[in-house]
Amino acid sequence: MVRTIGFLGFGNMAQAMADGLLRAQALPAGQLLASAHHWERLQANTQRRGMVPCRDNRELAQKSDLIIAAVKPYLLEEVLAPLREDLRGKVVVSVAAGWSFARLSQLLGEGVRCLCAMPNTPVSVGEGVILLEQDHSLTPGEYEEVTGLLAHLGTVEALPAGQMGIAGTLSGCGPAYAAMFLEALGDAGVLHGLPRALSYRLASQMLAGAGKLQLETGAHPGAMKDAVCSPGGTTIVGVAELERKGFRGAVIDAIDAVQKK
Repeated sequence: MVRTIGFLGFGNMAQAMADGLLRAQALPAGQLLASAHHWERLQANTQRRGMVPCRDNRELAQKSDLIIAAVKPYLLEEVLAPLREDLRGKVVVSVAAGWSFARLSQLLGEGVRCLCAMPNTPVSVGEGVILLEQDHSLTPGEYEEVTGLLAHLGTVEALPAGQMGIAGTLSGCGPAYAAMFLEALGDAGVLHGLPRALSYRLASQMLAGAGKLQLETGAHPGAMKDAVCSPGGTTIVGVAELERKGFRGAVIDAIDAVQKK
């Protein structure tokens, strides 16, 4: 049973996950631990959440039932290798992009049960996407418990290793692109006289509502677009302008560029 969760590294993603778990009251704040390179910053970030800071990674590994490895991908091996013995018998969930279960399990050895995940930043408000690689070494009970905890953060999807990259690009990079669209809509509202806060609020609710509508109905996005476009109406004028400016092609090219990086 998971009684304590330890964040190995407490940067933006780890803080977003912690905020989501606290928001959902998945565990009391005192059962969430964190370790990080900068002690003063770690103290400040944990204190305001009621979490427990650990002086070093070994202390965190020893005190936590579930360890979420949230350091930069290039640092993961350097951080985890010295902790192999401390992690024996524990469950480790890596959120480091680009790491596969095969590579992680080889690094940690047979005594550590592990899983690779890719969350996105909206986990902080319980509306995230959490991708899980289908291959893992957790027991059925551990997997059920871990996925149950992660479900507090949003939608959990288990995928083959070969699909994790593109799925991670869509869900992980997507919030930045959506935020750019949101900002542009807000600017357009301001251009035509709306207060900026109201313009952002209307645009944000529109994006949230459109996404929820698609999720709940399963409607094709093209059909959703057509439902708003009356013959000779205002919406189709804007759609035509977006098409002339290459809107959809630009979005596809952005995802393609990330995949080719």
